[in-house]
Amino acid sequence: MSKVQQLQNYLQQHNIDAAFITTPDNVFYFSNFKSNPHERLLGVVVFKEAAPFLICPQMEVPDAKAAGWTYDVIGHLDTDNAWDILAKKIAESGSTIAKLAIEKSHLTVERLEALTSFYPTASFERLDDQINAMRVIKDEAELAKMREAAKLADYAVEVGCKEIAEGKTEMEILNAIESAIKAKGYAMSFDTMVLAGEKSASPHGTPGDRKIKRGDMILFDLGVIYEGYCSDITRTVAFGEVSEAQKDIYNTVREANERAVAAVKPGVRACDLDKISRDVITEAGYGEYFTHRLGHGLGISVHEYPSVTGANTLALQPGMVFTIEPGVYKADVTGVRIEDDVVVTEDGVEVLTKFTKELVIL
Repeated sequence: MSKVQQLQNYLQQHNIDAAFITTPDNVFYFSNFKSNPHERLLGVVVFKEAAPFLICPQMEVPDAKAAGWTYDVIGHLDTDNAWDILAKKIAESGSTIAKLAIEKSHLTVERLEALTSFYPTASFERLDDQINAMRVIKDEAELAKMREAAKLADYAVEVGCKEIAEGKTEMEILNAIESAIKAKGYAMSFDTMVLAGEKSASPHGTPGDRKIKRGDMILFDLGVIYEGYCSDITRTVAFGEVSEAQKDIYNTVREANERAVAAVKPGVRACDLDKISRDVITEAGYGEYFTHRLGHGLGISVHEYPSVTGANTLALQPGMVFTIEPGVYKADVTGVRIEDDVVVTEDGVEVLTKFTKELVIL
C-alpha cells in the first residue's frame, strides 16, 4: 500500500475530507519530490476519496513530475495568487471541505487565515501525529538508504581525522570534510561541526579559526544525505596525548553510549534509554554536564519524531531509527559526545554508524 493510500485510509476512518501537507520533508515523503520553495506555496492535497494533487511553483512542475509523482501537478507563477489556484483545484475535485487536516506545527497563522477565508465553516484537524506515526517506522527501502548515508558519515569522520594537524583551524578541517563529500556527489545533512579544545564543551558550538594544539580533544558532528535520507554522527578524538581527566570523561561517555545502544529492543521505552545513559554519567560525577536529551528520530529530516528524553514513555517498535548521543561538556577539561544512528530490529538493534568508539589518538 502506498503512503498516499495509507493516508487516505486514515482520512476515511476519521471522516476527514482532505489533508493539506506543506512541510517540504513531508511533501517529499508522500511524493518523492524534494523542494525548498522558500516563501512560495508548496503542498500535497490528499482527499478522502478523490485523486490527490501537488501544488508547487510553476518552475518546479517538471521536476515534480520527474520525481515520480503520478497524479496532477498544479503550478503557480510568482504573479499568481497561489491560494486561489489551490482553492479552485480543490473545488474541481468535487470534495466538500468540512474537515481539513493540516500540520499544525508547521502551518503559519497567515496561511491558516488564507485557508479559513476559503473554508470559513471548516474545522482544522491536527495531521502531525498521523504523519509522525507513519514516518517513524522505516521500511526496508528507507533503511537501505539510511545505511548508505551512515557509511558516508563514517567516511566523513575518517577524512576529518586525517586532516587534523597542529596549527590547522577548525574551518580548514571542516572545509576538507565537506569538499570530500561533495566530490562523491553528496551534500551534508546539516552544518558540520568541528570543535577543538575548550570549544568542544559547547554542544552546539560554531567552528571558526581556533587552531589545533597538542592535547586537544576535537569533536566532529556531521551527517550526509543519501537519496533524501540523513545520517548524523558525532565522534570525539584526541590530538597528541591527553590528560587522565579528559580520558575519564571520554570513557564515561563511551560507556553511556554503549549501554544505551545495547538496551535497544522492541518494548523498551525511550525514557528507559535516556535513564540508562544518564545514570552512567551521573554515577561518574558528571551528571550536571550532560545538558541535553539522549537522542532524536532520524530519517528524511535530521531531527524528527520521536524525541528520546527522560519524559518520553513511547515504546520502541521495529523500524524506528534514532540517535543515541550522550555527552559531557566540562569547559575546564573537555567536551565529549559520541553519537550513533540505530535501528530497532525485531529482536534488538542494528547500529548504522560504524566508526570506532575506541579513543582515537592522532
